[in-house]
Amino acid sequence: MKILLTGSGGQVGWELRHALAPLGAVVAFDRADLDLADPDRIVSTLRSVAPDVIVNAAAYTAVDRAETERDAAFAVNARAPGIMAEEAKRLGALLVHYSTDYVFDGTKPTAYVEDDAARPLNVYGESKLAGEAAIRQAGAAHLILRASWVYAARGRNFLLTMRRLLGTRDEVRVVDDQAGAPTSAASLADATAQLLGRDVTTLRAAAGVYHASAAGRTSWYGFAAEIARLENARARLVPIASSEYAAAARRPANSVLSNDKLERTFAVRLPDWKRQLEICYAGLQAGP
Repeated sequence: MKILLTGSGGQVGWELRHALAPLGAVVAFDRADLDLADPDRIVSTLRSVAPDVIVNAAAYTAVDRAETERDAAFAVNARAPGIMAEEAKRLGALLVHYSTDYVFDGTKPTAYVEDDAARPLNVYGESKLAGEAAIRQAGAAHLILRASWVYAARGRNFLLTMRRLLGTRDEVRVVDDQAGAPTSAASLADATAQLLGRDVTTLRAAAGVYHASAAGRTSWYGFAAEIARLENARARLVPIASSEYAAAARRPANSVLSNDKLERTFAVRLPDWKRQLEICYAGLQAGP
């Protein structure tokens, strides 16, 4: 099996490059190799490689900056996935694409299922939802995996930011009224590898949207508290309301995702968020 991977330099892409290697030949592209804002480059690259599976881990993920860079966000998160889906259909390839919990408005008190109405609160969520629609419209065989609060041992993310703040400040203020499930890039990559290890015919027959986030739920404050525990940090954590934290983009109050469909269909379930964090943290402590 030949797999074309985009975004290989990102958090999820870096993990995928390793997780997918046992499944076949992985042809990986980072942003320098393949700029998803360039439609012609996408088409020529996909036709040149002619993969059996396309795994799109590239995305515009600057949630706050997207509020003033709408065109850039939609170019990468909406237009590019649609082009990939059109080429996937032409090649007879399967497309795996990652979306987000931010397609929901957060007003539901319980975990969101795949069929719940999507009403994004910010441009980033709008662009990711538009990408989902473009993939469906193209008619290619696809798996859209919605993840939440993704972090990793590298890159720019909440885990690494919190470690830095806990080590340099006496007090750290963290939002406590937004619920979600922190999901490690490694766990998401492993789940993807489990899926692609199955018969492709089975995957094609089960095409659609699936939630693929960590089990359990917490707040950003709860996530920070667990990081502080692992760090043995002395800094004092202070829970605050979203209204006390200045951000350009609105976030949903609840973006917990139900992963039951993924487990029911493919027998794949990501570990609890605390377990994922412990595994990621152990890797950080071990070093490169």
